Amino acid sequence: MCGIVGYIGSKNSAEVIYNGLEKLEYRGYDSAGIAVISDNIIQTRRSVGKLKNLKSNLDLNPISGNIGIGHTRWATHGKPSEENAHPHTDCSGKIVVVHNGIIENYVSIKKQLISEGHKFKSETDTEVVAHLIEKYYKNDILKAVKSALKEVRGAYALAVICADEPDKVIVARYDAPLVIAKGKNENFIASDVSALLNYARDVIFLENGDICEIKKDTINIFNQDVEVKRETQKILWDAIQAEKCGYKHFMLKEIYEQAQTIQDTFRGRLSSEKNVITLDDINITEEFLKEISRIYIIACGTSYHAGLTAKFLFESLASIPTEVDIASEFRYRDYVIDSKSLVIFISQSGETADTLAALRIAKQKGSKTLAICNVVGSSISREADNILYTHCGPEIGVASTKAFTGQLTVLYLLALDFATKLNTISKEKLDLLVKELWDLPVKVTECLKQSGRIEKIAKEFHLKNQFIYLARNINYPIALEGALKLKEISYIYAEGYAAGEMKHGPIALIDETMPVMVIATKSKVYEKVLSNIEEAKARGAKIIAVINANDKEISKKADYQIVVPEVDEFFSPLINVIPLQFFAYYVATMRGCDVDQPRNLAKSVTVE
Repeated sequence: MCGIVGYIGSKNSAEVIYNGLEKLEYRGYDSAGIAVISDNIIQTRRSVGKLKNLKSNLDLNPISGNIGIGHTRWATHGKPSEENAHPHTDCSGKIVVVHNGIIENYVSIKKQLISEGHKFKSETDTEVVAHLIEKYYKNDILKAVKSALKEVRGAYALAVICADEPDKVIVARYDAPLVIAKGKNENFIASDVSALLNYARDVIFLENGDICEIKKDTINIFNQDVEVKRETQKILWDAIQAEKCGYKHFMLKEIYEQAQTIQDTFRGRLSSEKNVITLDDINITEEFLKEISRIYIIACGTSYHAGLTAKFLFESLASIPTEVDIASEFRYRDYVIDSKSLVIFISQSGETADTLAALRIAKQKGSKTLAICNVVGSSISREADNILYTHCGPEIGVASTKAFTGQLTVLYLLALDFATKLNTISKEKLDLLVKELWDLPVKVTECLKQSGRIEKIAKEFHLKNQFIYLARNINYPIALEGALKLKEISYIYAEGYAAGEMKHGPIALIDETMPVMVIATKSKVYEKVLSNIEEAKARGAKIIAVINANDKEISKKADYQIVVPEVDEFFSPLINVIPLQFFAYYVATMRGCDVDQPRNLAKSVTVE
């Protein structure tokens, strides 16, 4: 998730673009750059690190021109560096590109272009687009972009300028947001409305497959080589609302972003054609996996719940014994790890103090280490032997939502990769699970449509002061996560339990004043969960059940039902957690709590 801004008109484009990038720095913060055309020459400035570093560069080496594009980067391919910062150029330096998203087939395109004599200067997937456009350029930049994109597979929001055609910007969108703002004899582009509101309020949201030629006084949009019209909308949000895309809170925005962030996390790592998992970022070989004694997963809070879910995946799919530890406990107990151990560290921020300390212990013991993290260049990502990033973009809300489902997505990929290398999964099962994973963003989108129903249920329970969450098997960690979300942002005391453990203590708490949230989707323990619901209901509890459509049994017994799409049981945690996020959010807002910055909590816990 990066930020794009572009401008064409009579103003100094560098100044307009930088001001827009300031509004988008939350989308990317490891490097930034601007390119403008002046006297048919492209001038580029790029800097590593925070956006202020680009400002210092521009102050020392100013550029100006009436057309330009800019970018603030959140790295996916290639470490943060000036060479990997956008914008990227072709061999001639006359064609410049900025890009959000992932070009899935960039490796094969790059090999072909190199064989044709193209010289690459970065490690990024984006640079192939610049060279591909150069390949097709015959004095018509719009036509060249159209031809190039026919070869590209993946997600992209693109902006392109050409020194030989200094009166236009070409933009294109597929599975990544891009918006155009219309001014008087000037036009603007950005990946987020918030970058543009100081300049214009009439906007066009591009749709998948749109390719657009933008001049200072015209906007022409094409889709499949046919010119199309897109509705102009007037944006009435203020600047703060704009950063939230009109949502009341960042947390709500981030819940709704999950269909996209899950897709962004597996894109480029998963082939829908050959059902191949490609994790080029890490060096964990088949030989090492065959000798492995055990996987240890170390994490805190929500990341710990992702680790608990992964235990089921690694043991069920790859047949590798797996232990999960809270980082603050692991570092002080008598751990048994060695060179045959794989230790996985999960941290949204990559700066969690206890997790970082545990990582250093594991490295001292000679264990192979792997970090799963959302922040490029963080301490944990730098110190681990291997790193897999979740491509979720910055998460502003303190209570994690999209980072959690991003972590789960990476763990699914990792478990399937290990199972494939160890030959512990049949081709038929692998094909089924890969197809399910590709379909998950659509299922998540369906799940998000339940928000209105969940809000009504929340209204019934927002004055309660205690809650129990129940689930079994692979969804037990999701009960823990749902209870944690409610505690974090509504300040209601809530506990998650393995449903079979209810009769070993928690059942003493259950009466008509105790609401019980039960995850009861289809699974191999479905009938067991049904019995647990009966036990709670017999004590007078009000039951809220997360169920699949056409459920005939639990729908009769639960007082309230939240219906979610049916998926393979392995993937049900990714779906079932979403209604629990919504429920916590709506209860908290009804209680008047600060959802984005709940009391006593911080986004990154950098103390022990």
